[in-house]
Amino acid sequence: MNVRRLIPAPAVAGAAALALVTLSACSGSAGAKNGDKSDGRLDVVASFYPMQYLAEQIGGDHVAVTTLTKPGVEPHDLELKPRQTSELRQTDYVLYLKGIQPAVDEAIKQAGVENTVDAATLTELEDHGTAVGHDHDHGHEGEAPEEHAEHGGEEHADGHGAEGAAADPHVWLDPVKYAEVAKGVGASLEKADPANAADYKKNTDALVTKLNGLHTNFEQGLKNTATRTFITTHSAFGYLAERYGLEQEGIAGVDPENEPSPARIKELQTIAKQDKVTTVFFETLASDKTAKALAKDAGLKTDVLDPLEGITEQSKGDDYFGVMESNLAALQKALGAK
Repeated sequence: MNVRRLIPAPAVAGAAALALVTLSACSGSAGAKNGDKSDGRLDVVASFYPMQYLAEQIGGDHVAVTTLTKPGVEPHDLELKPRQTSELRQTDYVLYLKGIQPAVDEAIKQAGVENTVDAATLTELEDHGTAVGHDHDHGHEGEAPEEHAEHGGEEHADGHGAEGAAADPHVWLDPVKYAEVAKGVGASLEKADPANAADYKKNTDALVTKLNGLHTNFEQGLKNTATRTFITTHSAFGYLAERYGLEQEGIAGVDPENEPSPARIKELQTIAKQDKVTTVFFETLASDKTAKALAKDAGLKTDVLDPLEGITEQSKGDDYFGVMESNLAALQKALGAK
């Protein structure tokens, strides 16, 4: 799917073992672009789709955007070659989200580009979305706090307790936080390219207005539902759930490749009954095997909830807004919106 796991220190250390993936560009390779400055545009490298979309929408005709993550590649699995790190040094502006892609984080650090922007610094990150069990640390209806502890409230899906939790990087799935990031990106582009500052500001304002409208749609569309709980492949939707008063239950926690324990599967079956859950969501870029098995055993439906880490032919939408509207429709259906 596209950008999502909270990556603990051990995973960062093991990033070198990931398979090498050739640098892909939406509009060509970084090296090719940087070799020809004749068009006068700002060369921008984005780490993965949510960053690419911001750069394209805010930069408009004044930027030439390259993305490091090829459509269809799970962003967390991306590894760069040494020459790709070298090409990064030649670009004008780098936009990434620290904590999603360890190999990219390291390459960008080595590149040392003056105009390097970490989207994680443009809004406040939170730790929710990392715990197995309800995000807001309260029990199920009619359940005592000590009983809720049996649902795994203190243990994380990746085997780490609450103390070792990393901040959740999936800010783009909350339109309000994504708008905050957009404002920061706009301001940074104005600074990097003062001659076109007015256009960057205009484009930023237009994007923020659209994101505010999307927020309103989610807020109104999810206001009255039969249940507030949804089950998904992994805990990428913590910010969205918190924003709209929902409860996210991740099968595999923050890492879509983690295998849930038999106890976790049993726990989810219990939660599904207690909270009147109707649907188990899976993603286009991660395996749907466990989600479908859980749904079959529990007599539940399945549907797609896209973490928007990339756009592919399987995406239910052509861009960020299209996929987010599709996510809203899927949630309304699953939660029994009235």
